[in-house]
Amino acid sequence: MSGLVLKLSPKERVLVNGAVIENGDRRSRLSIMTPNAHILRLRDAIHPEEASTPVRRACYALQLVLSGDSEAVEVERMLLRHIEDLSQVFTDPDSRRQLSIASESVIGARHYQALKALRVLIPREDRLLAVAR
Repeated sequence: MSGLVLKLSPKERVLVNGAVIENGDRRSRLSIMTPNAHILRLRDAIHPEEASTPVRRACYALQLVLSGDSEAVEVERMLLRHIEDLSQVFTDPDSRRQLSIASESVIGARHYQALKALRVLIPREDRLLAVAR
């Protein structure tokens, strides 16, 4: 059996098919059995004004797919080109692995996994941008 498993902290919020759901007072685990459900952890959400760097823009595009605000077909080709561009900057083995996971996940329509892989690159991007200043 496959599917998305969400482990939620107390009072954590998640967006499921347009509805905000808040966890209770205890940690919980949810197994999402419906394929192609639109799910986004609100703690992972990037606000539009925060999507100001290449990695954050890619994450924001994936977030729009996960929330159901964009169609996956419209975003996937752009994301693959964007991931290819990022591979020119992130050349260390672990970053390359994360980009590979993100690329394979986009191709396989596993958008949450793609977002998870790209989010790993945000601190690295922040460091690169800080050095460039």
